[in-house]
Amino acid sequence: MAASKFQALWNHPAGPKTIHFWAPTFKWFLNIANVADFAKPPEEISYTQQVALSCNGLIWARYSMVITPKNWNLFSVSSALACTCVYQISRKIRLKKGHLYMFLRLFLYSFMVGMTD
Repeated sequence: MAASKFQALWNHPAGPKTIHFWAPTFKWFLNIANVADFAKPPEEISYTQQVALSCNGLIWARYSMVITPKNWNLFSVSSALACTCVYQISRKIRLKKGHLYMFLRLFLYSFMVGMTD
């Protein structure tokens, strides 16, 4: 039974004998690199890079479900890439929001102190 499943995978149109298997498999390294960047401070995250990679993930996830045969390896790696990129973008936005909040507090404090003098 296991041999027949392995044989079916091996001979699948998107199986290991084709580029349709290996390209998404190596794309997992983009996800690994993005997850490793979770340890980076949000200041070092690039909006343009993360937006480009998330669009890439969304486009290819959609494409992998339209083509025949469906490429589940491509779908899973592209979906994971989009999710990790959206998380990175949210980290950057939360940082900017925090800086804006601190700036407004300092501005309002200095304004209030200036009014009492």
